[in-house]
Amino acid sequence: MTSMHHSKSNFFVGSPTGNFSNRKLAMMDPSLILEGDSPRLIDEWQDVPSIWDAVRHEIDQREGKGHFILTGSSTPNSKGVLHSGAGRIAKLRMRPMSLFEMGYSSGSVSLAGIFSGDVKAKITGDVDLREIIRFIICGGWPENIAVDYEFARLLPKQYIEAVVDSDINRIDGKTRNLDKIRLLLRSLARNESTTATNRALKNDIKEIDDEDIDVETVAEYLNLFERLFLLDNQRPFSTNIRSSVRVKQSVKRHFSDPSLACALLGTTEEALLSDLETLGFLFEALCERDLNIYAEANDAKLFHYQDYQDNEIDAVVEMPNGSWGAFEIKLGAHQLDDAAEKLLRIKSTIESEPKGRPPKILGVICGLSNAAYIRPDGVHVIPITALKD
Repeated sequence: MTSMHHSKSNFFVGSPTGNFSNRKLAMMDPSLILEGDSPRLIDEWQDVPSIWDAVRHEIDQREGKGHFILTGSSTPNSKGVLHSGAGRIAKLRMRPMSLFEMGYSSGSVSLAGIFSGDVKAKITGDVDLREIIRFIICGGWPENIAVDYEFARLLPKQYIEAVVDSDINRIDGKTRNLDKIRLLLRSLARNESTTATNRALKNDIKEIDDEDIDVETVAEYLNLFERLFLLDNQRPFSTNIRSSVRVKQSVKRHFSDPSLACALLGTTEEALLSDLETLGFLFEALCERDLNIYAEANDAKLFHYQDYQDNEIDAVVEMPNGSWGAFEIKLGAHQLDDAAEKLLRIKSTIESEPKGRPPKILGVICGLSNAAYIRPDGVHVIPITALKD
């Protein structure tokens, strides 16, 4: 829908019109589908990978930029694609919507403003815990805006089922063990917002589901999930902020939306109210989904930090100029003091290093805080329901 808004003509490869004549035409001669007003949208181009090279060739024949918009729900094999598109085609990942985009965050606190120093204390209003849980379970799907909770919570479940039943084997024509696919997806859901290794996922499946899957298959399936955009892992912050401390290089595991983890776990509002540990991990995933969106809007990047001295930072936002912010994520306001103390301790340790590069910003992103402000110790308190880019 975003691409249609920005395009002046379109071509839908997957249209069933004329016994799927669009796909047949694209396969017969991809250059024929490029004619039309620019920008021209070509949807689900990955079903006919040769479209990529046809577009790349056509770009070389034209002047200017912005001639084509290619959209797809998966990444195809490199087979059938002869050129990377480097220097001609830029890639943009479309994520689910943030709380601000869906109208569930007031946007009274700006991530860019926090880094520029444009911050004022303000009351942001009370937040109900059940409301936070519903944001997590229903997810950032545009079709769920203004939809009753009982219906909205079904969309992520159906999304997962559609991907497993159809897209998994269709993406490259290979037949896979769907039972093992589901086992791994459930294990990923149980390990949401953790740095579980591939072997840890294998062991988790063995221990909880009493099934075995080899590590090579885990790696293959994880790559498949990446290509289907089911996963959106958080990379480690590897910049040399502390010269004498080894930094762990594990990614923090996330689905592209926390609602997918909820669907795989079969969890409900009442179940999460009685399992605050799981709720904490899912709330962290919600906040990091939104931080990723807000960071990219500022040409910044989102990371996490872990070292071998047991120091961890939930979220690191690095701005284009190299300055960075350290953020802890806590559901309850009663956890603010501990989170702030941890951030201050890590900052002090980094400052003590000969070549340490401390964070510019310290912040706690909170679920149940009713105000945004800067504490006397300099740590920002930021309600997720008030944050925007």
